[in-house]
Amino acid sequence: MQRFFKLKEFGTNIRTEIMAGITTFMTMAYILAVNPLVLGPSGLDTYGIFLATALAAGIFTLAMGLFVNFPVALAPGMGLNAYFATTVVASQATGHPISASMALAAVFMSGIIFLILTVTKVRQMLVVAVPDGLKHAITVGVGLFIAIIGLKTSGLMTISLDAFARDFAQGSYTNLGGSETVIHMGDLAEPGVWLTILGLIIIGALMVLRVRGAILFGILITTLIGAIPGVDVVDFGTLKGQDWVPDFSKLNFWDFDFADLFSTGILTAIATFTFVELFDTFGTLVGTANRAGFLKNKEEGNKRIGKAMIVDSLAVSGGAMLGTSTMTAFVESSAGIAEGGRTGLTSSTTGVLFLVSLFLAPIALLIPTPATSAALIIVGVLMMQSVKEIDFSDLTIGIPAFLTVAMMPFTYNIANGISFGIVSYVILATLANLRGEKKHNVHWLMWILFVLVIARYLFIGSEG
Repeated sequence: MQRFFKLKEFGTNIRTEIMAGITTFMTMAYILAVNPLVLGPSGLDTYGIFLATALAAGIFTLAMGLFVNFPVALAPGMGLNAYFATTVVASQATGHPISASMALAAVFMSGIIFLILTVTKVRQMLVVAVPDGLKHAITVGVGLFIAIIGLKTSGLMTISLDAFARDFAQGSYTNLGGSETVIHMGDLAEPGVWLTILGLIIIGALMVLRVRGAILFGILITTLIGAIPGVDVVDFGTLKGQDWVPDFSKLNFWDFDFADLFSTGILTAIATFTFVELFDTFGTLVGTANRAGFLKNKEEGNKRIGKAMIVDSLAVSGGAMLGTSTMTAFVESSAGIAEGGRTGLTSSTTGVLFLVSLFLAPIALLIPTPATSAALIIVGVLMMQSVKEIDFSDLTIGIPAFLTVAMMPFTYNIANGISFGIVSYVILATLANLRGEKKHNVHWLMWILFVLVIARYLFIGSEG
């Protein structure tokens, strides 16, 4: 194991890697419960969705560890699964022509497109084309994105929909006036909120005391506190009478409908799945690789990211074959990296746990949201450290870097942050070069991305 995963070369050991893998799993386990709830309205069998989620996450995360030696886990992406269920697939009452089987076919096709882009090394060129300042900004932005996920899911942060109490359709958007308060502090009387705060204190204290496995132990301690009578966030009594053996006959395997593959709606769905996943994965892989220190050796780091992108491409199509929405590299992998995970043993551990969760689903789903939320907020703190690598005094890189960082959490979308960073950098760097500075290289691929980003917002819109 030492030799296969090159543990000494990366300055780590078996215990650290396994602990990191368990930590990553603990922060990602929520997807096992959330994905069936999100995709359920699309018409797919919810238990089948659970099986697909656990199988796809287990198989392809294990592949990431064994074949790439990269400490990143894969699972159905949050946001893309909501887009799948609420935008691509509508309820039968609306008479929407796109079925769940057609939407799964669209996801499958987007995976094939990813694979072509990866094999031709177009995706790998992104790592070389994007300036270092923007790469660090992506890391920081992803960190804030992770933190805001933790703040929102814990209830520590709440969002006001409208000051005038107007009614809005589910999934719609409303523009609030500048004088209206949008983000609020959550109700501290709620057990989940103060348990999150307690989890933050516990994990923070363990990290300050330099306890190995601080995030994992913090999650476990917070979970145990949540089971104390009077708190009642965790109920171990739910384990009684549970069905522990998975029924694979309910798996939505190869549930594709290619009949209307070239209809306008499906083509739009394929384009959106492709665009969002392209930048989401790029941002996550670069952010986590940067955090793990892999990009210090650019040639080796770029090569590993390239291999990771191949597994990611196969995971998109493979996940669709099993019956779930778009698979993607999970930003929560940063929790394991923060615990010292540096090799594929970390992701292999996470993958095995996802496969084991098929038989131990009741236990895996006991970890409460406050425990994982606290861990995600702490990970956001750790990823913020890359901000010191950005030269904000050079506004040619400072402005795009800021937009990259700000747009990710405040629009709740990693792709938006990267898109605004690319567009603003190309414009400002070109202007700076025309002025005669000639110190900001604009790679030809950045120009292509510039055009694609503009086209994406013009034809698909900001909500795609």
